[in-house]
Amino acid sequence: MDSKVGNPARRFAQIVKLKPEFLERYKEVHAAVWPEVLKQIADCNIVDYSIFHDAETGILFASFKYVGHDYAGDMERMRENPKVREWWRMTDGWQESMVPGAKDSESGEPSWWKPVEEVFYTP
Repeated sequence: MDSKVGNPARRFAQIVKLKPEFLERYKEVHAAVWPEVLKQIADCNIVDYSIFHDAETGILFASFKYVGHDYAGDMERMRENPKVREWWRMTDGWQESMVPGAKDSESGEPSWWKPVEEVFYTP
Protein backbone atom coordinates (compact mmCIF):
# COMPACT_ATOMS: atom_id res chain seq x y z
CA MET A 1 0.00 0.00 0.00
CA ASP A 2 1.28 3.46 -0.92
CA SER A 3 1.82 5.50 2.25
CA LYS A 4 1.39 8.73 0.28
CA VAL A 5 -2.28 8.09 -0.44
CA GLY A 6 -4.59 10.16 1.72
CA ASN A 7 -2.04 12.81 2.71
CA PRO A 8 -3.99 15.71 4.24
CA ALA A 9 -3.25 19.07 2.66
CA ARG A 10 -1.37 21.77 4.55
CA ARG A 11 -2.90 25.19 3.93
CA PHE A 12 -0.69 28.22 3.43
CA ALA A 13 -1.51 31.92 3.21
CA GLN A 14 0.84 34.78 2.37
CA ILE A 15 0.73 38.51 1.69
CA VAL A 16 2.80 41.01 -0.25
CA LYS A 17 2.09 44.56 -1.41
CA LEU A 18 1.55 45.27 -5.10
CA LYS A 19 2.83 48.61 -6.41
CA PRO A 20 -0.32 50.33 -7.75
CA GLU A 21 1.21 51.24 -11.09
CA PHE A 22 1.62 47.52 -11.88
CA LEU A 23 -1.92 46.32 -11.12
CA GLU A 24 -3.05 45.92 -14.72
CA ARG A 25 0.19 44.24 -15.81
CA TYR A 26 0.00 41.89 -12.82
CA LYS A 27 -3.53 40.90 -13.77
CA GLU A 28 -2.50 40.40 -17.41
CA VAL A 29 0.36 38.02 -16.68
CA HIS A 30 -1.71 36.06 -14.17
CA ALA A 31 -4.47 35.64 -16.74
CA ALA A 32 -1.90 33.75 -18.84
CA VAL A 33 0.65 32.22 -16.46
CA TRP A 34 3.53 30.59 -18.31
CA PRO A 35 2.93 26.83 -18.77
CA GLU A 36 6.35 25.99 -17.31
CA VAL A 37 5.45 27.84 -14.11
CA LEU A 38 2.07 26.12 -13.82
CA LYS A 39 3.68 22.72 -14.40
CA GLN A 40 6.32 23.36 -11.73
CA ILE A 41 3.67 24.44 -9.23
CA ALA A 42 1.78 21.19 -9.84
CA ASP A 43 4.98 19.10 -9.81
CA CYS A 44 5.81 20.60 -6.41
CA ASN A 45 2.50 19.39 -4.96
CA ILE A 46 0.76 22.76 -4.76
CA VAL A 47 -2.96 22.77 -5.49
CA ASP A 48 -5.93 25.08 -5.03
CA TYR A 49 -3.73 28.17 -5.47
CA SER A 50 -5.42 31.58 -5.49
CA ILE A 51 -4.20 35.18 -5.34
CA PHE A 52 -6.56 37.98 -4.29
CA HIS A 53 -5.99 41.75 -4.48
CA ASP A 54 -7.30 44.43 -2.12
CA ALA A 55 -7.51 47.65 -4.14
CA GLU A 56 -7.64 49.88 -1.06
CA THR A 57 -4.39 48.65 0.53
CA GLY A 58 -2.63 47.13 -2.49
CA ILE A 59 -2.23 43.86 -0.59
CA LEU A 60 -2.02 40.62 -2.54
CA PHE A 61 -3.27 37.65 -0.53
CA ALA A 62 -2.25 34.19 -1.74
CA SER A 63 -3.55 30.88 -0.47
CA PHE A 64 -2.71 27.35 -1.54
CA LYS A 65 -2.67 23.77 -0.35
CA TYR A 66 0.45 21.64 -0.20
CA VAL A 67 -0.29 17.94 -0.70
CA GLY A 68 3.24 16.55 -0.80
CA HIS A 69 5.47 15.04 1.87
CA ASP A 70 8.63 17.22 1.64
CA TYR A 71 7.70 20.90 1.54
CA ALA A 72 11.27 22.17 1.89
CA GLY A 73 12.49 19.83 -0.86
CA ASP A 74 9.64 20.78 -3.18
CA MET A 75 10.28 24.49 -2.63
CA GLU A 76 13.97 23.91 -3.44
CA ARG A 77 12.93 22.17 -6.67
CA MET A 78 10.72 25.18 -7.42
CA ARG A 79 13.68 27.54 -6.95
CA GLU A 80 15.83 25.40 -9.28
CA ASN A 81 13.52 25.97 -12.26
CA PRO A 82 14.91 28.77 -14.50
CA LYS A 83 11.46 29.75 -15.83
CA VAL A 84 10.08 30.06 -12.29
CA ARG A 85 13.04 32.25 -11.32
CA GLU A 86 12.43 34.39 -14.42
CA TRP A 87 8.75 34.73 -13.43
CA TRP A 88 9.71 35.71 -9.89
CA ARG A 89 12.20 38.33 -11.11
CA MET A 90 9.45 39.86 -13.23
CA THR A 91 6.70 39.87 -10.61
CA ASP A 92 8.94 40.74 -7.62
CA GLY A 93 9.74 44.04 -9.33
CA TRP A 94 6.06 44.93 -9.15
CA GLN A 95 5.79 44.13 -5.45
CA GLU A 96 7.01 45.37 -2.08
CA SER A 97 7.80 42.66 0.45
CA MET A 98 6.41 43.11 3.94
CA VAL A 99 9.15 40.89 5.41
CA PRO A 100 12.13 42.72 6.96
CA GLY A 101 15.33 41.73 5.19
CA ALA A 102 13.64 39.97 2.26
CA LYS A 103 15.59 40.39 -0.97
CA ASP A 104 13.51 38.50 -3.54
CA SER A 105 11.59 35.28 -4.13
CA GLU A 106 14.70 33.44 -5.32
CA SER A 107 16.59 33.89 -2.05
CA GLY A 108 14.20 31.73 -0.08
CA GLU A 109 14.78 33.05 3.43
CA PRO A 110 13.54 35.36 4.60
CA SER A 111 10.59 34.76 2.34
CA TRP A 112 9.47 37.48 -0.08
CA TRP A 113 5.78 36.86 0.65
CA LYS A 114 4.92 37.24 4.35
CA PRO A 115 3.33 34.12 5.85
CA VAL A 116 0.10 34.83 7.72
CA GLU A 117 -1.38 32.78 10.52
CA GLU A 118 -4.58 30.85 10.02
CA VAL A 119 -6.94 31.70 12.88
CA PHE A 120 -10.10 30.01 11.59
CA TYR A 121 -10.94 27.23 9.17
CA THR A 122 -14.01 25.19 8.43
CA PRO A 123 -13.92 22.46 5.80
